[in-house]
Amino acid sequence: QAQLVVSGGGLAQAGGSLRLSCTASGRTLALNTMSWFRQAPGQERKFVAAVSRSGGTAEYADFVKGRFTISRDSAKNTMYLEMNSLKPEDTAVYYCSSTLLQISQPAIRNWKIYGSWGQGAQVTVSS
Repeated sequence: QAQLVVSGGGLAQAGGSLRLSCTASGRTLALNTMSWFRQAPGQERKFVAAVSRSGGTAEYADFVKGRFTISRDSAKNTMYLEMNSLKPEDTAVYYCSSTLLQISQPAIRNWKIYGSWGQGAQVTVSS
């Protein structure tokens, strides 16, 4: 089973930018849809974005569309999340995961179908 390591994140002011990386080790995730979720205190884990196996298709939650960009570098077994125009409500712990489901499947937005997660990275946006 692949291990997922999240890096990046930190503190930003509203309107600022941050970048997250999720690197897999142990086995390739080239055949997997890769996804970002986030969880704020007292809230359920929420879907943020997903990228297809090829990297050619992306899906976003409505609350990040136009601000966040997901991408992947399969050669590096790494996925990225560029976060721009950050808002205080983006404050959360961000997690990455992967699934063998195709990105067209609505279920990829459900955190419960994912088997393993990276350790998470705190993103804090101040107003």
